[in-house]
Amino acid sequence: MLDATLKGQLKAYLERITQPVELVASLDDSAKSQEMLGLLEDIASLTDKITLRRADDARTPSFAIARVGTDIAVRFAGLPMGHEFNSLVLALLQVGGHPSKESADLIERVKDLDGDFQFETYFSLSCQNCPDVVQALNLMSVLNPRIRHVAIDGALFQAEVESRQIMAVPSIYLNGEPFGQGRMGLEQIVAKLDTGAAAREAEKIKAKAAFDVLVIGGGPAGAAAAVYAARKGIRTGVASERFGGQVLDTMAIENFISVRHTEGPKLATALEQHVKEYDVDIMNLQTAQALVPAAVPGGLIEVKLASGATLKSRTVVLSTGARWRSMNVPGEAEYRNKGVAYCPHCDGPLFKGKRVAVIGGGNSGVEAAIDLAGLVSHVTLIEFDSQLRADAVLQRKLFSLPNVTVITSGQTTEVHGDGTKVTGLSYKDRNSGELRRVDLEGIFVQIGLVPNTEWLKGTLALSPRGEIEVDARGQTSLPGVFAAGDATTTPFKQIIIAMGEGAKAALSAFDHLIRTVPAEEPAQSVAAE
Repeated sequence: MLDATLKGQLKAYLERITQPVELVASLDDSAKSQEMLGLLEDIASLTDKITLRRADDARTPSFAIARVGTDIAVRFAGLPMGHEFNSLVLALLQVGGHPSKESADLIERVKDLDGDFQFETYFSLSCQNCPDVVQALNLMSVLNPRIRHVAIDGALFQAEVESRQIMAVPSIYLNGEPFGQGRMGLEQIVAKLDTGAAAREAEKIKAKAAFDVLVIGGGPAGAAAAVYAARKGIRTGVASERFGGQVLDTMAIENFISVRHTEGPKLATALEQHVKEYDVDIMNLQTAQALVPAAVPGGLIEVKLASGATLKSRTVVLSTGARWRSMNVPGEAEYRNKGVAYCPHCDGPLFKGKRVAVIGGGNSGVEAAIDLAGLVSHVTLIEFDSQLRADAVLQRKLFSLPNVTVITSGQTTEVHGDGTKVTGLSYKDRNSGELRRVDLEGIFVQIGLVPNTEWLKGTLALSPRGEIEVDARGQTSLPGVFAAGDATTTPFKQIIIAMGEGAKAALSAFDHLIRTVPAEEPAQSVAAE
């Protein structure tokens, strides 16, 4: 099952196991069971600390990773390969006694959770968002014996997926009821279970001293700004809903100079690790709601958070990024995650053998249609313009596929459903004005991004598209407030450009600090700076 190179790498990792581990497999005569058996035999052969035995379970094929003589265990229903192979390795290590790198405070919060929690996570092997959820819940079940978790390959357990009407991954169930969908990290899951956590965190934030540079947003621009600010030795903070931002939803990255290939979640992890090497106060799960300019020149700028807390800083760098643009048609919101999806890599396997549509004829839309064509029975691509906007090489590939229909000059007008799932869509032929319907089970929206700047309207200058207007230095219309990345008017929304703009904004903020007299300090203090 595993090649020699992978076995060698895994063997080195498994040397870190300190507690005996047992693999408990539930198998039948299917091909997948035989693959699973081969994988488990390979793992058990690499160390004498791991043994293998068979026992029936409600889901077959599946296997548990259990710490011998304890109640600690996690279960995989399906083969955890692809993006989930790291989840498998971490589960082996953590069940085997190797400590987690999560903060001591967060680990204690998991251990202190009071209640019996039975989690089920449906994932797909091509989903880059799923491992965060799987790894977080696996760790929780290792830390707290009253927590149980099984990670289920939705493509393998199709009957369960259809019974529960799951059309997006990761989908998380707690004690048989829906708990959450989409990427969630350990901190987010714990905060959702520990209902008092948000209030306690808000009180901590209220007590924080003012920053010299406060970065709002933790994507590539925000991470770069934080690193460049911290390297100047000034008090730096980052408040972010989720560290990594839109990069977390990016599959393959092949244009990041000096790195031939990487994936969004890997890059996001590297960004956060780099920022943590410096003295930066990182405040996760924080949503900014209002920006209050300084009352006097050199005074403190305030950022009000959804939690009720307020942060203060002498300068602010806004790097709130962007999100997938919606079609804004009837039925779209109602059937989001019930057939309307935005990540073909994540959710595509759930539509195997079904009919789907892709909305958008740019590179993202055409790439999505090409990928989906290998999974689904038929793809209908609908582009508003009179021609596709994707690169010529992608268009040639698209038009060579027998199960793809391309519709140009098509304006999607409505998403149809039966109350529980998508059944089709309507579009208007912009040439004839005729309204037409397409029957299908899934719709993948790929029509670009919209900046996360609604909370700034009326506070500083925004473009007609809602982007923060910046000059060559990243300065906004408000003194002491800078901006960078996809939320700004800077052209070409690329990771490498966002990083450069983030670094520039931080340097501009530092330059502003050394040239501005703090309102609360006498003028002669400038000489000391």
